[in-house]
Amino acid sequence: MTPGQSATLGLVQGLAEFLPISSSAHLALFPWVFGWPDGGLAFDASLHLGTLLAAFGYYRRDWAQLFSEAARDPRSEGGRRLLTLAAATAPAAVAGLLLADRLETLGRFPPVPATSLIVFGLLLGLAARVGRRHVDLPQVDFKTAMLIGCAQTLALVPGVSRSGITITAALALGLTYEAAAKFSFLLAVPITFGAALHGIHKLHPSLLGPPFWIGLAASTLAGALAIKALLGALARWGVAPFVIYRLLAGAGILAIWLAR
Repeated sequence: MTPGQSATLGLVQGLAEFLPISSSAHLALFPWVFGWPDGGLAFDASLHLGTLLAAFGYYRRDWAQLFSEAARDPRSEGGRRLLTLAAATAPAAVAGLLLADRLETLGRFPPVPATSLIVFGLLLGLAARVGRRHVDLPQVDFKTAMLIGCAQTLALVPGVSRSGITITAALALGLTYEAAAKFSFLLAVPITFGAALHGIHKLHPSLLGPPFWIGLAASTLAGALAIKALLGALARWGVAPFVIYRLLAGAGILAIWLAR
């Protein structure tokens, strides 16, 4: 894999991980469209580590406050929020250990991510239309968090999008755009940490070459930019631009696949 390919896929991962457009679909489809080689386990680990650093770094003050409050009093708002995030992470963590390797192969069959982009794009638009958007982040209770966490398991299917399905579920459950996005980003940290740890502990030091570090840097930078961009876009336009993108991308992928 060339440095240019590593940087491109790192940027794609960072942007698509936090925008509701599916990083797994884009990472599977870019090599398919351009004929690039598979980056392998080391490269995948670097991308997950990069998005982890982006999410944790962007909300570092929030995490510091949560841990500080929990340390002083486990029954505080910070303690409750940490417990809620941990519980909401559990369904996807268990499903990932059991199903991730099997479902990952679906991404290599273009109609699967293409169809997921379209179907779950329409669901995102529907959730934004029917959701009441009156619940702020401090009002998210254990039941709501668990429902969003269960929805996160669907992100194992290529093309669904982890941020997309969690924001969809959050909007359907009445969260505001800002609360839905922030809860999705906070929820990204523990599940991405698990994915990065799962990949990195298998790596031999000889695999930590230029593609690893280039992918890591690119995905970290792009991830931080994507978080800021999504928060601004939701405040200004809602989810409409992402729904339109998903529909066009899904249709385009299907058209290329049929033409080939």
